[in-house]
Amino acid sequence: MSKDDVQKSGSIFVFSDELAGFDFGENHYFKPERATKTYELCNRYGVINHPWMKILRPKSIDRSLLTLFHEKEYIEILEKASHGEVSLEILERGIGTIDNPIIQGIFEWSLKVAGGTHKTLRHLLDGDALVAFNPLGGFHHARRGHAEGFCYINDIAIAVKAALQKSPDMKLAYIDIDAHHGNGVQEAFYHDPRVFFISIHETGKTLYPWSGSEVEIGEGDGKGFTVNIPLESGSDDEVYSFAFDNTIPPLIESFSPYVIIAELGADTLISDPLTHLKLTNNGYMRAVKKIIELCPRILALGGGGYDLYRTARCWTLAWSALNRLEPIDEFAGLVGGMMFGPEMEVGSLYDHPYLNKGEDKEKAMLEAQRVVEYIRKKIFPIHGI
Repeated sequence: MSKDDVQKSGSIFVFSDELAGFDFGENHYFKPERATKTYELCNRYGVINHPWMKILRPKSIDRSLLTLFHEKEYIEILEKASHGEVSLEILERGIGTIDNPIIQGIFEWSLKVAGGTHKTLRHLLDGDALVAFNPLGGFHHARRGHAEGFCYINDIAIAVKAALQKSPDMKLAYIDIDAHHGNGVQEAFYHDPRVFFISIHETGKTLYPWSGSEVEIGEGDGKGFTVNIPLESGSDDEVYSFAFDNTIPPLIESFSPYVIIAELGADTLISDPLTHLKLTNNGYMRAVKKIIELCPRILALGGGGYDLYRTARCWTLAWSALNRLEPIDEFAGLVGGMMFGPEMEVGSLYDHPYLNKGEDKEKAMLEAQRVVEYIRKKIFPIHGI
């Protein structure tokens, strides 16, 4: 797919000042304002105002679609919590915890975020655009009847199930490069061969949600259509690229999906306060560009990323790559500066190169080699590779 193809078909950036301004609380790690910082940085680098681009301001999803994935009782409980009701039943559903506090209006906010993901995927399937990015979306931890991991409504599972409801024979791929395992999405499609689920993440031995082992490969008709690539803490760009390159491209090429939904969480970066991987955005962007090469239609979602400004840099680079643009800072050294990291002093969105060393790096590479070998032996033959 070329730049001309994108310009001809169009691209969609999902953004809303209202949604980006929603507050999870002063001490909460999840900051929707990441989307605002990304939008501002895209403007600064001249990659958001081209004629083929559309800014989509999301509206609430049709509530009837929520039960394509979530339990009806859970949705009712979440709505009550959003309106200030507190009960033991609400707490049993994971609402009212440190990660998922009871927030006034969280239900209505989540409906609009899910609406953005659903509407954007529908646009791609209908041919209204070729690529899209919803930095507000990507709540991959929400379970059928339980909130967790900052996630209340699983916009991904709902959007994909709605697409399959309309086109039952369609093949979709979900690639999750967030540092956390995409457990909620895996749950949704663990038995479904129409959705190829792939998650490359920090091992559950050291990071929430404590799942995503390589032995989780799907069940029934879905066996072999769930692929987990757990990485040891300390994995850097080199380890990450080795694991990614030797598993994901051949599997996706064999599957040949109509659309890839990509969770582009930026919490794999060495500076992220919640995780233990050691990537720079050079390694992150290498993976993003590989994903873009695998399918002409891409719906990218934000997901994690808790270093606010470096996440904005990652997502600006990702949006640029989706549109085949090279971001150029016309105000280098004048505005923004160190706010987005030291590289911004000279106008570059990219990090300085970094590779881990010593026993930490050796352990990470050996474990990545073991996981890759397992996938090649257990899953590749299922797909004729």
